[in-house]
Amino acid sequence: MLLKKIKKLETDIQNDLKNIKDTESLKKIEVKYNGKNSNISILLKHIKKHSLETKKKIGKEINLLKKKLFFWIQEQKKKIEQENILFSIKKEKIDITLPSFAFRKGSIHPLNQTIEEIEDFFLRLGYSIFRGDEIETDLYNFEMLNIDQYHPARDMHDSFYLNINSMKKLLRTHTSSVQIKAMLKSNSQPLKIISSGKVYRRDRDDDTHSHQFMQLEGFMIDSNINLVYLQEIIVMFIKSFFGHKQKMRIRPSYFPFTNPSLEVDLIIQDNNNNDVYLEILGAGMIHPEVLKKGNYDPQKYNGLAFGMGIERITMLKYAINNIRNFYNNDIRFLKQFSKY
Repeated sequence: MLLKKIKKLETDIQNDLKNIKDTESLKKIEVKYNGKNSNISILLKHIKKHSLETKKKIGKEINLLKKKLFFWIQEQKKKIEQENILFSIKKEKIDITLPSFAFRKGSIHPLNQTIEEIEDFFLRLGYSIFRGDEIETDLYNFEMLNIDQYHPARDMHDSFYLNINSMKKLLRTHTSSVQIKAMLKSNSQPLKIISSGKVYRRDRDDDTHSHQFMQLEGFMIDSNINLVYLQEIIVMFIKSFFGHKQKMRIRPSYFPFTNPSLEVDLIIQDNNNNDVYLEILGAGMIHPEVLKKGNYDPQKYNGLAFGMGIERITMLKYAINNIRNFYNNDIRFLKQFSKY
């Protein structure tokens, strides 16, 4: 009698499991047939009244049924999980023929674009790129460039000073500090160098000034170089960078490390359409004393040098009226200069 009940219970379990489609229903089946008050528990209570031999025989069948129940439930659980995965795959199917979302592409910063454009121009003229240090000694930043300790030009180059290993150093005030280093490494051979990077001065930040800005320095040392050669290079660069219609003027000036010295102004129109002059770069013939300090004989060699502020020429080229825009990381501003 009990064996028939066990067989019937086994059939009922199999039939119930066939209709199960989710894990919650599966848990209910497990409780129904193997819980505290389940059919299997009731069968176990009934065998207490029978003989020892019957208890062994029926108990063995009940334990076998419990093992089968556990196995069937695990199999059904795997089946439900697989069906759920297949359903999710079908539901989340991607149509690869649809157009993709537009990705926000990055771009080169406008200041770096300007540097790359200038470097590309001078590389075509045979110049080489020389990298300098932002933390510089007083010797290379001032002394070797004819700016001694009491020179009034130091007032324009007030910087941030550091004490490193008992040595007085500073954040360089101009890229001209690379000149002597490049000369000393050249073994007194002809040179054509450009160098760019950050420089620092104790300026008050406003629309057109910053305590940190970028410069590009260029210089050339060879025999028989003169001001006409320097003028040709400047005119070629201005026409290349600003366009062939750009007007300019070249006027005398003063720098401690060049003699003679000059400055270049662009002629632009103000809001009233009047011509105004705006200085964009300084230049000149390298001072004989600077050549001597770089191990060059000024009787045999002479040289030219020029330098410009990257922010200023970028602002002029793209009509930007506030230098802070370059450093605010505003995507609305920066994406206007994307080349892609």
